[in-house]
Amino acid sequence: MNGLIGTKLGMTQLFDEEGQVVPVTAVQAGPCTVVQLRSQERDGYEAVQVGFGSRRDKTASKAFRGHCKAAGATFLSLAEFRTAKASEFSVGQEIKIAEIFQAGDVVDVTGTTKGRGFAGVMKRHHFGGHRATHGTHESFRGPGSVGACAYPGRIFKGKKMAGHMGVRRRTTQNLVVVRVDEGASVLFVRGAVPGGKNGEVLVKKAVKVKAHDD
Repeated sequence: MNGLIGTKLGMTQLFDEEGQVVPVTAVQAGPCTVVQLRSQERDGYEAVQVGFGSRRDKTASKAFRGHCKAAGATFLSLAEFRTAKASEFSVGQEIKIAEIFQAGDVVDVTGTTKGRGFAGVMKRHHFGGHRATHGTHESFRGPGSVGACAYPGRIFKGKKMAGHMGVRRRTTQNLVVVRVDEGASVLFVRGAVPGGKNGEVLVKKAVKVKAHDD
């Protein structure tokens, strides 16, 4: 296993060995329960599907309840993690945070960003806006010209304009694990992670960092 499902609890700060303040995000990662095993023969790849959290049966579909029945609970969310050792796990097995992460590890955290609604170009794309003098009239925060007239006679696709902002799946890479609280199943990672408080996140071992020799 190289990851767990978790919940973002919020940001705080810790002190390192040198007394320096370290901004961290607290993530409750796991414990997760194995729901299903993917095999090369049946599915074409090997992975472990785990469940996190719990909810009332009436809030889930009959198919979802049946899928989770073997694991013994109706989970809040499911996720798959690729591994070449899927056969070593069993359905219903509980995976805890200390089995995967330890202080000093580098992780990637995936979450859904906060929703900002319909945003203008200054907030959405960091445009500078227009000058506040010399005759500027009612277009201080506007985008300016978005195209020509006769040619090309249209606006190019991908033009940065006002529109819906946020609520997108994003991954913050190479965050260092500062501390692991095994009792509370909380992971403290340096820096910020996508999403708001109580938002669901996936914590995985970093893919752009060389693994330890052992």
